[in-house]
Amino acid sequence: MKGVTTLRWLKYSHTVPVRVSRGVEIPRLWRQARQRCPRPYNIQQLRYSSSPRTPSTNPSISPILLTRASSLVSEHARLTTQLSASYDLPTAKRVGELTPIASALTSYQSAHEAVTTLDSFLSDPTTDPELLPLAEADLPDAINDFKTSTTALLASLLPPHPFGNLPCLLEIRPGAGGQEAFLFAGDLFRMYKAYCSAHNLPCTVLKYETADGISDPNGAEAPLQEGVIEIGQEGAYGLLRTEAGVHRVQRVPATEAKGRTHTSSAAVMVLPSFPATSTGEEGAIDVNDPNSDYYVDPKEVRTDIMRASGAGGQHVNKTESAVRLLHGPTGIVVSMQDSRSQHQNREKAWQVMRARIAEKRREAREEEEARLRSSVIGVAKVGREHKVRTYNWQQRRVTDHRSGWSEQRLGSVLEGGEGLEDCMKSVRGWMIEREVEALVAMDEAQEKGKTKTKSKSKSK
Repeated sequence: MKGVTTLRWLKYSHTVPVRVSRGVEIPRLWRQARQRCPRPYNIQQLRYSSSPRTPSTNPSISPILLTRASSLVSEHARLTTQLSASYDLPTAKRVGELTPIASALTSYQSAHEAVTTLDSFLSDPTTDPELLPLAEADLPDAINDFKTSTTALLASLLPPHPFGNLPCLLEIRPGAGGQEAFLFAGDLFRMYKAYCSAHNLPCTVLKYETADGISDPNGAEAPLQEGVIEIGQEGAYGLLRTEAGVHRVQRVPATEAKGRTHTSSAAVMVLPSFPATSTGEEGAIDVNDPNSDYYVDPKEVRTDIMRASGAGGQHVNKTESAVRLLHGPTGIVVSMQDSRSQHQNREKAWQVMRARIAEKRREAREEEEARLRSSVIGVAKVGREHKVRTYNWQQRRVTDHRSGWSEQRLGSVLEGGEGLEDCMKSVRGWMIEREVEALVAMDEAQEKGKTKTKSKSKSK
């Protein structure tokens, strides 16, 4: 490989500038080295002939997960053969669950083989030099395909979220920061409405209460005290659960005379939205089942009826249409007065109440599972008490503190456009990594338990 022996000084030559007539500093030695080389090499690909080539990829799938995937694919093949002989509903359902894993593993193996072949081709000293540029041109696309297939395989191996296929409720409330926090909460409210509009997600404003205590069902520009949006699309919870947490803003308020940057925050809660009654279909949610997370005992809920506040004329003064629910065991309070009908306000309040209680029960289970596996692995979990995202007005930058995504696309994010979608995708990838870590930790703990049991039985 001609020109490789100059790497020892070529690597550091960019730090030796020389001034030319126009006053522009350029690395003279770097320019001379490029003229000597028969073709422009990438500095990261130059190497000594005696040193091994750095692998292009670093597969993030553990052997335990690959073993699990192979086992599930074998089960898929066996059940498919069995199903072709005689049809059985449970077997067909299981085959449908395993089909995405089989497809993801096939894509992963093909992509891994392509990258391995190109790596070995580029590392082989007997490779025809004329073919090297072609292989190097194909390598980035092969690596991207490998990363995509790896993510898809990891996602298929994870158990589905219990609420992932449900519609959701978005609750937005101001945090610390005074009046600026109320304004920022309104900005977030309009951002998510714009996102739903851009992605054709049906959304309904269930509640928009301003800082003055006035209810506005249309969601005006006034500072927001509490807002609730219902997104009726199936799978909306799995799509938007990345947004739960404390969102922080750094900007100069309009009332700031000295131009100082203020920091305030708003809390976003993503709750599953449940139907009012069970549909009776197989796999449907039954809110009347006492053993389900969605069940709320009406005896434990106190209902208060009162007159609504705000605009509405004589109807507000004469009709008791506002509803407030208090769940005794948890202390959760839900009030609703957006509609002029007491019946509609009651239905909306019960919907929000079921969502909050179910989410609270799920979080309690997750915290218990986290405590059980805390001795095995420290999973990085960001709760609502921590900030998850920062919106910096001065730099026009949005930074997500979980995935590390940080770009100067504030306008696109606040408009609910591609910037927000890209940020959410990065958080979904971060969530998959954390869930995979927990899954691997649990599998390793089970393997260690089996090994200890076998060793004890042999000693006896």
